[in-house]
Amino acid sequence: MEGSDCLEHARLIFRQRLEREQTDLTLPVQVTPLHPDEAIGKKADPSFVIKKGKEKVIEATFQGHRGQAFTDQPTDWSGTLGDLLSLNLDEVPNRAIFVAGLNASLCALEDLPGTVHCKNEDPTRCGPEIARILHERFRPVCVGLIGLQPSILKALVSQFGPEAVRVTDLNPDNIGESRAGVLVWDGERDLPRLVAECDVGLATGSSVVNRTLDEILERFREAGKHLILFGNTISGVGALLGLDRLCPFGGSSS
Repeated sequence: MEGSDCLEHARLIFRQRLEREQTDLTLPVQVTPLHPDEAIGKKADPSFVIKKGKEKVIEATFQGHRGQAFTDQPTDWSGTLGDLLSLNLDEVPNRAIFVAGLNASLCALEDLPGTVHCKNEDPTRCGPEIARILHERFRPVCVGLIGLQPSILKALVSQFGPEAVRVTDLNPDNIGESRAGVLVWDGERDLPRLVAECDVGLATGSSVVNRTLDEILERFREAGKHLILFGNTISGVGALLGLDRLCPFGGSSS
């Protein structure tokens, strides 16, 4: 899908909405990287990527509401709602800032659910709940997990069996390794293979930040297969673009 960027599309829709509702674009937005314990809770399983520090969560606040985004390039930022709309989305740090700010803004404007990460025991409960929902909606299928999340992978294997799960990841530490009895494929090279072999896809919402979401969406559309995005990062973009999303325990409170 050359030349396409769903984040740019979401920004256009968001800007049009703010103009239509005559929202004050001078209202402030603040973005701050979170410590792992702030993002996922002190009691969360230490095997989660956030706990290991491989990825960070940044949190935006707008009108007393919060929105978050996963990124491997976290940074502080402050500005107005208008400044947020003007960010250069060719740069990954800015993409993360915009996504977090969008999530916080939509939480304030329409009480959008799932804009912040669940904490403590809930991240461990998330995998089995997602697997249960997938089984309820699609029955026994081959599931393609795009973006290794160990708890979700383990739950999918438990629900569907290792022979009915495919997984890709971009982290070279995971590629070629066996996780929960499933070989981790290369997220760049093996995406077409995953789409061909699975019946339904389950992709990390942080793909909207690292610019891989457009290709994922396009390949599933071309194959005529269903794609579900998981996690809090994609909450705002998912709502604006009408994407299917699962985030069973994500929060949205101020």
